[in-house]
Amino acid sequence: MTSYSGPATLILTDGARVAGMATLKTNERGDLKGWTGSFRPDQASTEVRNASDGLRLELPYEEIGEVDVTGVRRLLATQVLMSLVGKGPAPF
Repeated sequence: MTSYSGPATLILTDGARVAGMATLKTNERGDLKGWTGSFRPDQASTEVRNASDGLRLELPYEEIGEVDVTGVRRLLATQVLMSLVGKGPAPF
């Protein structure tokens, strides 16, 4: 299993860039392949809370992976944690 934890930028479908922290890992158990993780945006706007498909996650050094949001959970009044599933090769 490979993993990444650190700064990342979520790129919304309209091209807006949202800075935050990501925790990602590859799934390599049995027939499960791919990667999953979570993203905690620095600022949670309505656009971020409603984001779902066709997003990209950019890691440092311009590594980019496509992601879909599978869930959004409120952490505090101003923070959310987004569950992600990666599409294609992992960017880490």
